[in-house]
Amino acid sequence: MSHLESHRPPAVADRFYPGEPRALRRELERCLDRDVVPVPARMILAPHAGYVYSGALAGKTWSQVHVPERVVLLCPNHTGRGARRSIWPGGAWDTPAGPVPIAADLTDALVRHAGLQPDTAAHLREHAIEVHLPFLRARNPQAEIAAVCLGGLDFAECQAVGVGVAAAIRELEADTPGAAPRVLLAASSDMSHYIGADEAAALDQLALDRLLALDPAGLHETVRRHHISMCGILPATVALVAALELGARRAELVGYTHSGQVTGDTDRVVAYAGALVQ
Repeated sequence: MSHLESHRPPAVADRFYPGEPRALRRELERCLDRDVVPVPARMILAPHAGYVYSGALAGKTWSQVHVPERVVLLCPNHTGRGARRSIWPGGAWDTPAGPVPIAADLTDALVRHAGLQPDTAAHLREHAIEVHLPFLRARNPQAEIAAVCLGGLDFAECQAVGVGVAAAIRELEADTPGAAPRVLLAASSDMSHYIGADEAAALDQLALDRLLALDPAGLHETVRRHHISMCGILPATVALVAALELGARRAELVGYTHSGQVTGDTDRVVAYAGALVQ
């Protein structure tokens, strides 16, 4: 497979979301809010479970934000494969609704500034970016992406990557100072995993308080200290560092829910949050 011309095939279509285009369109119509007026934002946090569980919240989050023509999608490395700071090098990611191109200029800038390593192995079986692409494509069919997968980073490393991500974005936005963000950061994460709903809500509130306070160091430390099973803590931390470097000043919670709302089992849930940072 050529790194420069590679098309990444869907890995979880028909499992996490419909693989048939018409069925996927119907599911997106269910999840997206067509009545909300989207606002410019620097960053979103959105969940990445199967659409039956977190699709409504993911759709609500994507609906509330203006999606520009460049999006940096950051996800955790669930598989353990590939580089710790991995970026998909080129080509496109295929979806049942059509391909989403890789933004070559943005990807190149991220490699140069953020120390990301061109790599496909971390991404091939990873679901946490893929599930967002139908939402992104529905909100802006012309959008191109940079796909970043992160694993095994401490806070100092997250901070360094985040500062580099901001430098890359600043380079691309240099010709439009003062305009609305031309690059959106999208951090993919679920919250607490496989504990009771009440315990999950209490722990997740600790983490979300730090996110909403625009405190990436506190977010990272809180998740570690309280053993919160927020799988996307690294992409959330990196994206928040970058958003602050780029001038973000406020954050708001879009919503919080858990799998028990669908299954009826509140003893062992996976929890989900959506947030905007502006």
